[in-house]
Amino acid sequence: MQYPVGPPLPPAHPPMPGAPPPPADPTGHLIVPQGAPAPGAVPGMPPAAPAHAAVAVILIGPAGAGKTTVARHWADTRRVPTAHISLDDVREWVRSGFADPQSGWNDHSEAQYRLARRTCGFAARNFLANGISCILDDAVFPDRPAVGLGGWKRHVGPGLLPVVLLPGLEVVLERNAERSGNRRLGDEEVARIHGRMAGWYGSGLPIIDNSQQDVTTTARLLDEVVARSLASPPSW
Repeated sequence: MQYPVGPPLPPAHPPMPGAPPPPADPTGHLIVPQGAPAPGAVPGMPPAAPAHAAVAVILIGPAGAGKTTVARHWADTRRVPTAHISLDDVREWVRSGFADPQSGWNDHSEAQYRLARRTCGFAARNFLANGISCILDDAVFPDRPAVGLGGWKRHVGPGLLPVVLLPGLEVVLERNAERSGNRRLGDEEVARIHGRMAGWYGSGLPIIDNSQQDVTTTARLLDEVVARSLASPPSW
């Protein structure tokens, strides 16, 4: 059976010069190439002020360092759109079958860690592709290359700016005691993790000791570190 066909539609108007291309679908999803680099310093150009620059930052530190609290505050108070991506939050998206690292680090927990890190990396690249900065947080160990900074660099891009948040052990123990659920660790485990994090000293990465600093001051110090890193990216 043939159906009546109306007159042909007029051709679509060409896009105005300089107009952004239409989104791929109504959600605004953009296809981000695998390993697309995060924005970094452009040779010959002055670095943007940290309050305005589109950047990707990863905040590293032991349990109880205040990574998530500082990262969230920093994202909340920037003058440009900024997202906060917490690896622990993403890892806990798995409900049934969650491989809790506190029950032992094994192939299962490492596989879920890697999956969460990949998910965080994709989210970060997609935010950056849409002009939104992001800050991630994770307890990355300097002596565990298999789950170290290299994976973050691979998933987010070479422009990723790592910053270490490392208060004193007594402060970390006190903050950990205020936690609840599976986020609270035993004192011995906290001390062991803190000791391993000391390996970041001498790495060349910027380190903030926030033992005596409140969240607002620590976020300001982070701004200063990001500004220096944009001007002279650390080698890692």
